[in-house]
Amino acid sequence: MPQNEIFSRISIFDEKGFPQNFGWARQAYYYYDPALTYAPKYKISESDRYILFSPTHMAVFEIRDDGWLGYMCATVISLRDKKRTTQAIRTILPLGAYEMPANSTSGSVRWKNKKNHLDFIYMESGARIIKVDIPRFGKHRSLRGALVLSELDESQSLITNQPWRNEKNAFRLSRCSPWFFTEGVIQFGGTEIVFTRGNAWGIFDWNRCVRPNSDIRYWAASCGMIEGHLFGFCVGYSSADFSLGTENGFFVNGKLHKLDQVTFHIPLSNWLDPWRFTSNDNRLEMQFNPHQERSDRRSLFFHNTSRRQIFGFFTGKVHLDDGSLVEFHNLTGFAERCKTQF
Repeated sequence: MPQNEIFSRISIFDEKGFPQNFGWARQAYYYYDPALTYAPKYKISESDRYILFSPTHMAVFEIRDDGWLGYMCATVISLRDKKRTTQAIRTILPLGAYEMPANSTSGSVRWKNKKNHLDFIYMESGARIIKVDIPRFGKHRSLRGALVLSELDESQSLITNQPWRNEKNAFRLSRCSPWFFTEGVIQFGGTEIVFTRGNAWGIFDWNRCVRPNSDIRYWAASCGMIEGHLFGFCVGYSSADFSLGTENGFFVNGKLHKLDQVTFHIPLSNWLDPWRFTSNDNRLEMQFNPHQERSDRRSLFFHNTSRRQIFGFFTGKVHLDDGSLVEFHNLTGFAERCKTQF
């Protein structure tokens, strides 16, 4: 079955609140409003995540409302050694209290308690600002700073709307934009992590869904400079039905080059051994050389989530839509497996 590209604004819900219009788009054409869904609030999951790269560090900031359980999470990874620090602060039964924006192109998110805050601020210019203040991050060090993410003119994203075959309510609406320029400073204890435009980049990962009863999702992403061009990608698959729109695409200077299906060849005996990635149309051949691993588990009542993240470097080649071949070496990025059981 051919993939279904969406070219104009369209709702993901029908008049009864069930998901519809499955496929993919290059722009944020899908209209989403959680108040329109037939599903109960505790099955709605909404998350905003930013993955940022400097020459020396990666930083990951996430705000997620999973209905039963919500949290703010920040991670700092050193690319020079195998050191990483994570702080996750949980909220029981947020059920929409985070007021996550219904649109990926507008609205801001703020997570705050008495001592900590994490802000994702959207500016009318299209720029995004991340502000973080965690006084006790890791081993009693602080994490404070602000970063500005700016987008390319006429940039495209990969937006997908995917159903589950046997669950009428379940769907995942996602957007990946692996092409932001990043600048600013994060103070991590006594270490100053500097992000400078042209030498630091960011990925925006946005998800809104009604959770299925169970799911396993594999996803990988990266971005950086290749011979003077901003280059990035996102690839993945899950238990969802992605026959009308896969999550696989490469970006050159913000322009999307869409792929069909991509397979992760994971060394099951040791996830820190090299991985391979291939596509069914023979356009992609890629190797992932892991650097370090991070795992986390979250559970409340009958809701259980585990995530295994591998950070490292990607090398490979891909044929773009016009048939030209792009080779890339040692792009910083990560791959993950997320397993959810409800």
